[in-house]
Amino acid sequence: MDIPAPLPWPAPSDFVHGEPVAPPSQWTRPGLVMTFNLECPGCVSRGIPFLKRLHAEFGQRVELMALHTSLGHRLLERADVEPTLIRFAQHFARLPFSVALDVSGELARAWQTEGTPHTLAFAAGGELIRSVYGSQENAQTRLWYLLEELVLEEQVQGEQEAPR
Repeated sequence: MDIPAPLPWPAPSDFVHGEPVAPPSQWTRPGLVMTFNLECPGCVSRGIPFLKRLHAEFGQRVELMALHTSLGHRLLERADVEPTLIRFAQHFARLPFSVALDVSGELARAWQTEGTPHTLAFAAGGELIRSVYGSQENAQTRLWYLLEELVLEEQVQGEQEAPR
């Protein structure tokens, strides 16, 4: 059985809000990565608020990250995007999770996203288990239930491994 190559990951210098996040292959808990763009109405009105709700519900039991990408949107220079993105993350949305910048759109392209928002769900250890395009209620519901299931599995596994 072939093991897929790990997905390319943002460099530490590409994280513009919060701490750099390790690649999913190094995660000890499940998590989501959402690609978004500030010019995408669905991203700003539904996608990002959804990630904030997930953070409020699951907290440190999951990994959450947002990746601002130009894929499918205007290609702007980093100097034109970064200040606005930082203002959005810190002062407007007050995001409790890290945000990285994909100026060229190459990461989102390598991740085979269909547009923005697009969410990738990973199991602990980095297995890509779901890829969901969109932010409508049905997409959010599927991701919420998946995360609940993964967190519960991690909890049960941890209880079974604990010494008695």
